Amino acid sequence: LLAIDLYNIVYRGGDRPVIEINDDHPNTCGEFAHAAIEPTKRLLAAARRAGIPIFFCTQETRPQNRPQGVGSTRRQRMTTTAEDYGIYPEFEVRPEDVIITKQRASIFQGTPIVSHLNYLGVKSLIVCGESTSGCVRASSVDAYSNGFHVSIVEECTYDRSALIHKVNLFDLHHKYCD
Repeated sequence: LLAIDLYNIVYRGGDRPVIEINDDHPNTCGEFAHAAIEPTKRLLAAARRAGIPIFFCTQETRPQNRPQGVGSTRRQRMTTTAEDYGIYPEFEVRPEDVIITKQRASIFQGTPIVSHLNYLGVKSLIVCGESTSGCVRASSVDAYSNGFHVSIVEECTYDRSALIHKVNLFDLHHKYCD
């Protein structure tokens, strides 16, 4: 199970429409992030019961590991802290889980994820998280390109817009994922 970018900053501003809270919380997914909390908690619990390894990922925040100008997207950067990129407290990270830090949108770009998955004999991935049009998409396409079967859990994936979320799910389904 790849839990993509379930970090604090996307839940800021609460369960409100993104347009209402964007000025104060420019990285929020607002109501869409909050709607995915309970389904994601159920998914994580089911994965744990089934003994499926769970990989969380988040942004690399250490300055010496992130050269100036390197970012996950081309969006205008705002000042953030390491706490902004901590895994949201609703999602328990257990000692057996793996946290991968990344500099780019995809969990596969410049990280040891493929080595971890190959060592475990993983052939198929379940993906959840944010954003459908960004890091989930990039990670899913890279997973497919690395030979993995990819399934995205719609209820546990979200974006800043319902339309963008649905369009990307449609496109990913027709090209790369179940």
